[in-house]
Amino acid sequence: MQRIVLLAAQEEMDLVHEINQSKLFELAAILQEPLQSLPIRLNNTPVFTYSSAPDEVVDVIVYTDTLKETADWICENKYPSSGRLNTTQFRFLLTLSNQTENKKDISHLQQLKTILDNTHDGMIVIDQDLTITIFNKSAEKMTGLSKEQVLGRSILEVMPNSQLPRVMDSGIEEVNQEQILANGTKIYTTRTPILSQEGRKLGAFAVFKDITEIVDLAEEVTNLKSIQTMLRSIIQSSEEAISVVDEEGKGIMINPAYTKLTGYTAEQVIGKPATTDISEGESIHMQVLKTRKPVRGARLRVGPNRKDVIVNVAPVIVDGLLKGSVGVIHDVSEIKGLTEELNRARQIIRTLEAKYSFEDIIGSSEEMSFAIDQAKLAASTPATVLLRGESGTGKELFAHAIHNASSRKFNKFIRVNCAALSESLLESELFGYEEGAFSGALRGGKRGLFEESNGGSIFLDEVGELSQNTQAKLLRVLQENEIRRVGGTKAIPINVRVIAATNVNLEKMIADGTFRQDLYYRLNRMPIYIPPLRARNNDILLLAYHLLQKLNQDYGRNIDFISKDAEEFLLAYHWPGNVRELENVLGRAIIHMSHTDSQINRSHISLLSLEPPKKADVHLQHMTETKDDEKTLAEQIDAFEKRILTEAIERFRGNKTKTAKSLGISLRNFYYKLEKYNLDEKLRK
Repeated sequence: MQRIVLLAAQEEMDLVHEINQSKLFELAAILQEPLQSLPIRLNNTPVFTYSSAPDEVVDVIVYTDTLKETADWICENKYPSSGRLNTTQFRFLLTLSNQTENKKDISHLQQLKTILDNTHDGMIVIDQDLTITIFNKSAEKMTGLSKEQVLGRSILEVMPNSQLPRVMDSGIEEVNQEQILANGTKIYTTRTPILSQEGRKLGAFAVFKDITEIVDLAEEVTNLKSIQTMLRSIIQSSEEAISVVDEEGKGIMINPAYTKLTGYTAEQVIGKPATTDISEGESIHMQVLKTRKPVRGARLRVGPNRKDVIVNVAPVIVDGLLKGSVGVIHDVSEIKGLTEELNRARQIIRTLEAKYSFEDIIGSSEEMSFAIDQAKLAASTPATVLLRGESGTGKELFAHAIHNASSRKFNKFIRVNCAALSESLLESELFGYEEGAFSGALRGGKRGLFEESNGGSIFLDEVGELSQNTQAKLLRVLQENEIRRVGGTKAIPINVRVIAATNVNLEKMIADGTFRQDLYYRLNRMPIYIPPLRARNNDILLLAYHLLQKLNQDYGRNIDFISKDAEEFLLAYHWPGNVRELENVLGRAIIHMSHTDSQINRSHISLLSLEPPKKADVHLQHMTETKDDEKTLAEQIDAFEKRILTEAIERFRGNKTKTAKSLGISLRNFYYKLEKYNLDEKLRK
């Protein structure tokens, strides 16, 4: 029997009788409070006050809630090995003990209490008066209520929405019912009535579990499955060859790119050692699993074809535990190809200077369309091209477009202004020189522009300005496809497409003996004449609006329109400077306009030659035109060029630099023309 020390208030003294009637419990002592009357029949049970607890063997201290502190003190100081139960819990044990067949040892009930307190499921027990008698720790956690708040109180007072009273009244068990507690916790609960052997209703109890955690866990599992599926899809669709092994180095996953690279299928790799696919070298997977450190850039040969590859492998560590490793495999041959292609692209970007294509050439007139068609035809052949036309007509633009439309577009395009360099410097720049060829020559010599443009195109602008000696060397290049450096004796073969341009009368120069006739025939194999702006009046407005877009970007303006009177004025002007002059006029107009203006008016346009021809000039022009009918084309062109030069010299009062700049020609070319037309006397006056 279990020995009981009872610390009860006056109203709880009926427990003395119940203990005496029980076959499982024995009353060892009872606390007498001041002014407290005790039952008559105590069966010689010791009675004590707070400070005089008897020396007895005590198993359980039963106390009223108001005497809990006294019970704690007596337990710690007098009966440290005893257990403690309040009167509500003890009455429940008495009830259970009366229904228990095996009533030999109350320790079973104490074990039951311990189990109930430590079970993961929440448990609430009420008696027939709806008073809560058991409320375990899990119930405290789920409901947010403590034992002190609920034990001994009505279930309807503490948990108004509880269904335990209904179950006790009905006597019918309810299994796995979903319920939401007052604090929002969602639970599954099973409610069971407590009945005596005679069927008398003694109370009810509920066992419940928090399903919020279960739902969260289910969602987490679902999310993990989604992530796993997504990662698997990413790996399978990756263009990179990927292999995954477990912590033992056995294959657990590969992707199609891996099979394509190595030649091994999943059946040949999954579950096999990481060394299976290696034909030369050591397994990087095994190295990473041993060191737990990633390895990058390892060279191996894999598969039956002994593919040369680079491998990057990293360990997979989860919560400090090694779970395997992941390897990404790169085909070295593919990397080499991509590297070569990248270097080629870099070289092209670094050296390619042809910026324009035929789409950049603006013009819909018949004359311009014919020139573009001729240029496109020339681009499809390796023939030498000679671009002819006045300064400012766009000869260099055509040279760019021809190169970009040819089969040489991915090779170099080098531009040379033959009038900008002296004869000796031009020769060394074009053909290069050997070490020691002249004072100041670089050690080891230097490659010339023809060698630099080998495989591509070279644009020789103002080719009519070449000296006789340089003309002879250029002729050899065109005839023999080879060059000889300055100071050198060895012929160097080259493959260069020559595009030449000039604004001078080569035929007249041949007649004067200043240009080689044999070179002329080599250059003039595919001549293309680019018409001046005055000869294609219909293109003036097209060009004007196209140039406006470019100038708006350059100057940060937003000019969208040209007024009607300004358009008429532009169309009436003869444009001696051609497209270059048109761009100059529009740019000057935009610079002097307000930032708020969006339209060019006639007042914004200023031209170099605005005065109408004098009557004498008109008569002279008429006489000249009459006589021109009796002259050859070359003679008429010379006369017209001489007249333009004369007007420009007079306009700038003999200033050579300004005159040459306004005409868009070099000083060297300007001096040549002065001598050609005997105009140097006009400058001396």
